[in-house]
Amino acid sequence: MAAPADLSTLKQDITRRMESGLDVLKKEFVGLRTGRASPALLEPIRVEVYGANQPLAQVANISVAGPSMLQVQVWDRQAAKAVEIAIRDSGLGLNPQTEGQTIRVPLPPLTQERRNELAKQAAKYAEAAKVAARGVRRDGMEQIKGWEKKSEIGKDDAAKWSDEVQKLTDQTIKKVDELLAEKEKDIKAV
Repeated sequence: MAAPADLSTLKQDITRRMESGLDVLKKEFVGLRTGRASPALLEPIRVEVYGANQPLAQVANISVAGPSMLQVQVWDRQAAKAVEIAIRDSGLGLNPQTEGQTIRVPLPPLTQERRNELAKQAAKYAEAAKVAARGVRRDGMEQIKGWEKKSEIGKDDAAKWSDEVQKLTDQTIKKVDELLAEKEKDIKAV
């Protein structure tokens, strides 16, 4: 990438990439159970059907059938068994029950041990988001150093831009920590 005309171009690129990482984290958090039935719980599940690994939402309709029950309406009866297996093997601790093209997924009450496991999983997701943000920061810093080395920007600009990249990184990591604290509170609420 050629040297940008100004700092705003670099900031926009880095901000976009860091926001993308936050979006991924939010989607991963949605897949962690918190005791309430939500179709989003099953969205991360992928199903091996038609010779391809597809998201569950592309082969079935997911709905809430009660406070602790999800219902999965599979569009193709032949895919029902594959969907059931994918839900069971998802690591979410669910035991689906198939009735034709309809799969009922009762959500068992969360034990304290399971809540702790989910909190640890949330922390892993958050750490991965922080690592991704630091990777974006590293890429930005390398670009700045490259432009400075090629004399496309001056030493003062390089220092100023590096400070801005660090500020964006710090803001993103703070958001990750806030999202994690909120999710842990949600998971541990009885």
